[in-house]
Amino acid sequence: MSSETTTNESDTFEIGDTTIHRLGFGAMRLCGEEIIGPPEDEETAREVLERAVDCGVDFVDTADSYGPGVSERLIGETLGDPDDVLVATKAGLLRNREGEWLAHGEPDYIRNQVLTSLDRLRTDTIDLYQFHRPDSDTPYEDSVQTFTELQDEGLVDQVGVSNVSVEQLETAREHVDVATVQNRFNLDDRSNADVLEVCEENDIGFIPWAPIDGDDLDEHGDLLDEIGDEHDSTRRQVGLAWLLERSDVILPIPGTSDPDHLESNVAASQLSLSDDEVQRLTEASE
Repeated sequence: MSSETTTNESDTFEIGDTTIHRLGFGAMRLCGEEIIGPPEDEETAREVLERAVDCGVDFVDTADSYGPGVSERLIGETLGDPDDVLVATKAGLLRNREGEWLAHGEPDYIRNQVLTSLDRLRTDTIDLYQFHRPDSDTPYEDSVQTFTELQDEGLVDQVGVSNVSVEQLETAREHVDVATVQNRFNLDDRSNADVLEVCEENDIGFIPWAPIDGDDLDEHGDLLDEIGDEHDSTRRQVGLAWLLERSDVILPIPGTSDPDHLESNVAASQLSLSDDEVQRLTEASE
């Protein structure tokens, strides 16, 4: 798979009125260590974003808590507000210097955060705005209703939720047309399979965070190596290809801060697994 011919060949999915390729890019890693502060080399971070778009990636996912604000700023400065790229961001987590991720879903906070995200992303309307995590100190309905109001006011086009149970997803759907769900899911971690099933039944995009985890890949290293050898592909590429085959609503967003690694991830969309290979991978953690 030559870098000169790396193009995003994943199938497409509709988020609202926008059609995107199912293999996207997660921009969390375009920050400093522990996802705090700017990256060591901002020019390389910008190159990753530019190369992603050049490769046909038209779905970029970030959050206000990445940096905080760093990832959004880099996307806004590098890509601006492109018509051919859907940029998703999230609100609902606070950060501190210790690197903690603290849930904060209070409505006034979310209303403040959408304004900062709009400014950093250099846009008038956020393509996809996601509630990052339920907050035990704030009624879930109050947080979700705030996203609904932002959509009604034209500040947000589509609304998504993240880190939710089936019950929380159903609660959110009572208040807003949920376009996407972002929960952890990968080859080794199928704990959110019940949420994925609801998404499949209702044509809701399912964005697996941590779609590729090095430790998880080690659990199935022999099988991944065997299948990878048949396709001249890496363990990570096989894992991503399996996600794309696992369900038509899955939208993997592998992240990286390295341009070459970015192209390797995109090349996974060119990998065609056999039905038997998909089945063996599916059964690996069941």
